[in-house]
Amino acid sequence: MPHAVVSLLQDALGAAVSTADVDLEASREDRSGWRSATPPIAVVHATSVAEVQQTMRIAHATGTPVVPRGAGTGLAGGAIASTGAIVLDLSRMNRVLEVSEADELAVVEPGVLNGDLNDALAARGLWFAPDPASRAISSIGGNIATNAGGLLCAKYGVTREAVLGLAVVLADGRLLRTGRRTVKGVTGYDLTALFTGSEGTLGVIVEATVRLRPITAGEIVTVAAVFPDVETAAAASAAVTAARLRPAVLELIDAVALARVARFLGPAELAGTPLETVTRAETFLLAQSDGAGAADEAAEIARLFAASGGRVTLSTDAATGDRLLGIRRAMHPALAASGQVLIEDVAVPRSRLPEMFRAIEEIGRRHGIEIPTIAHAGDGNLHPNFVYTGDEVPAHVWAAADEMFRTAVALGGTLTGEHGVGVLKRRWLADELGDDSFELQRGIKALFDPTGILNPGVMFEPPLPPAR
Repeated sequence: MPHAVVSLLQDALGAAVSTADVDLEASREDRSGWRSATPPIAVVHATSVAEVQQTMRIAHATGTPVVPRGAGTGLAGGAIASTGAIVLDLSRMNRVLEVSEADELAVVEPGVLNGDLNDALAARGLWFAPDPASRAISSIGGNIATNAGGLLCAKYGVTREAVLGLAVVLADGRLLRTGRRTVKGVTGYDLTALFTGSEGTLGVIVEATVRLRPITAGEIVTVAAVFPDVETAAAASAAVTAARLRPAVLELIDAVALARVARFLGPAELAGTPLETVTRAETFLLAQSDGAGAADEAAEIARLFAASGGRVTLSTDAATGDRLLGIRRAMHPALAASGQVLIEDVAVPRSRLPEMFRAIEEIGRRHGIEIPTIAHAGDGNLHPNFVYTGDEVPAHVWAAADEMFRTAVALGGTLTGEHGVGVLKRRWLADELGDDSFELQRGIKALFDPTGILNPGVMFEPPLPPAR
């Protein structure tokens, strides 16, 4: 049967279909550390909506699973090959189809990289606000499929707030258009929001109409502070949000993570920054204010940081701000340099950040492991990381992660703030949602994908059976 399906694909799509080992192997993993047990039967490198539709028609007719895939930078195992599947690679659909300055929107194909879109918009004085740490290498389609967040989302929102409309190929090959180009619009159910964050389980995103923003006028002011411990830093960040301040950036790096970043970058990269003299136990908190009133906001943030016990530096120099953000963005490369990394993604109410950091430290001690953690402190989204060796995540790491997930939910939080469920967190999904919500969501999946061919095993385990 797999050979027959591949033949059908090759007859219909020609050179777009690859069975080369290099393509099959590359599709078995993303940046989560998860690797599929088997390669797919083929990879389709789609370059048009018509090719995506043809792929889905063949898959639907033959009952063949399909895994939509973008840049392969996911952190939850949500776009990797599954047994007997076609991997539908959308990375070559990478055109910016339209930019409307009058309506402040762009129409893009799913393979456009986040950073490339903003490079193309800069000369027009516009930008696309979602800002994942992987923006230079992650695609817009993947951002939408996971409802990605990032460093700026506390002020500017996650991806869902930036998506006006979508073109989606359904499981049977039909093309569905959702949303609109208007700022307002409440006709019918909001299918655009439903597809955003659906992780390729309901349809294949082939086009997006996204909201743009004017590039912020005025200066950007950076406030950096070093604190004696992570709980003090977390309390300082909570004080900022409690004071009704909304900096564009509010990022926290704990002592364990900071030490690894410092080793990775070396003394020369930290020279002249507040991190040059950081001691082993100290934690770093970084804020940036932009737009009108940035100077006043930054001054108040600096006052709150100092009142909480921080050593504070304030700068209006753009190069200094970019350099400090670069140190923050070096976190994941620093960890990857020392082993395999399980990058986790929980979120709690911002007022409970100190409790969550305390819990992470205690969980690490109980299991005898370090858990270097960074946080988008402005929205309560933490990224605890587990570094290990070997091909499989060790059992004691999963045990620690299990405690961490349950603690986040108990504090009023969630299993994932921006990475998605994928295959990594599906075992905990029902615990957070509750039985009724879990079954309703399975029902939505079955409605859009009655034969269960779209990204089977992602979010829901075991895969849904075919509809009766």
